[in-house]
Amino acid sequence: MREEIRIGSLGPAISHYTDAVRFGDLLFISGVVAWDQDGNIVGKGDVIAQTEKIFDSLGQILAAAGCGFADMLTVTIFLRDIEDRAKINPVRERVFGDSRPASTLVEVSKLVYPDLLIEVNAVAGIPKN
Repeated sequence: MREEIRIGSLGPAISHYTDAVRFGDLLFISGVVAWDQDGNIVGKGDVIAQTEKIFDSLGQILAAAGCGFADMLTVTIFLRDIEDRAKINPVRERVFGDSRPASTLVEVSKLVYPDLLIEVNAVAGIPKN
């Protein structure tokens, strides 16, 4: 069964998508960027602040589906500057703890808005209750 998940506190969708789609025991999370409920970018010029906001938003999406960061299977990170990897790694290590998802890191020339420095999408497994 397919279920769309939308978290109102994550801000308005800027296109035709939902925050995540649950299909069976899998959760497919759309690209998450650092903006607030009103669509304002959080942490302009600060990749660490943007990363913190993104992982906070990911946590909300995961919780809405009944799972957490330990259930993340794969994560894809899109960075405007690949050299920022060392800056964001401590955030990842804190959030994921002992669990390690499969991961892909890609440098991109642009994201949907010029002030965005990072975007993250993911797939999680939803535990059976």
